[in-house]
Amino acid sequence: MINPDEMARLGLVLAMALCLTISVFPDTTTAQLNTISTEKTFVTIPATLRLFFHDCFVNGCDASVMIQSTPNNKAEKDHPDNVSLAGDGFDVVIKAKKALDAIPSCRNKVSCADILALATRDVVVAAEGPSYPVELGRRDGLESTAASVHGNLPGPNDNVDKLNKLFAKNKLTQEDMIALSAAHTLGFAHCSKVFNRIYNFNRTHIIDPTLNKGYAKDLRLACPKNVDPRIAINIDPITPKKLDNIYFRNLQQGKGLFTSDQVLYTNRRSRPTVDSWAKNSAAFNAAFVKAMTKLGRVGVKTGHNGNIRRDCGAFN
Repeated sequence: MINPDEMARLGLVLAMALCLTISVFPDTTTAQLNTISTEKTFVTIPATLRLFFHDCFVNGCDASVMIQSTPNNKAEKDHPDNVSLAGDGFDVVIKAKKALDAIPSCRNKVSCADILALATRDVVVAAEGPSYPVELGRRDGLESTAASVHGNLPGPNDNVDKLNKLFAKNKLTQEDMIALSAAHTLGFAHCSKVFNRIYNFNRTHIIDPTLNKGYAKDLRLACPKNVDPRIAINIDPITPKKLDNIYFRNLQQGKGLFTSDQVLYTNRRSRPTVDSWAKNSAAFNAAFVKAMTKLGRVGVKTGHNGNIRRDCGAFN
């Protein structure tokens, strides 16, 4: 495989860069990518990253999450675990695909799955995270069903054992799981996802005792009992627009928004990694790059196991 070249930024220039390379090397299934410019948005960056994760964890990195449902098939994107995926992430891939295919020599040469993988790397860089080479050559999947999503995505209340089991299914280690969890340093969540931790934790505690008391108070102010559950709050209260190791420092202080975040610190097996990366951003960046590369290899389709879609939202 040929890896993309240099640091990148997200945008429609992605399509042009891929096109120019493919025009020079028409027989290759991969391409090199040069500098890309982008408009950074608070929604697009986490939306694209989350879309890639949800795609790869269900039937592999094959853009099956982008398929639209039809009267005869309820697709992955309409499963309850995926309905909250922001449209901005889909739009990034669709626009890049459209621009790419508008050039005759590039039409139907690059899969939606590869475009999503590249876009994901680029939003990581746009969020001041580490750049990394993206392995290319994926084909787009030939099926997408809502039923296939069930039980394959981590939930906000998962413990370390459940998280490890789910990630292990995709050949990802506990260290990979902790590194990828740091994607929660970006974006926002709906109040409904944290109500149980701040109002009805268990019979003994109304508020989750692992929550920082000041942070719990802030969450209650942002998400009062009668608030519209769709109201959004930052997942990372300190640096919500930057992919960095502050996520781990937040966990040390009891400021993990989801139970699945905070357990990484309260669990004795995962805490040493959290402590290590909280004080060493270079080590975290290296682990994140390693984990993202491994994630991008999950369930990849090649040859006759997939194809290159003309429309990312529909099968050929």
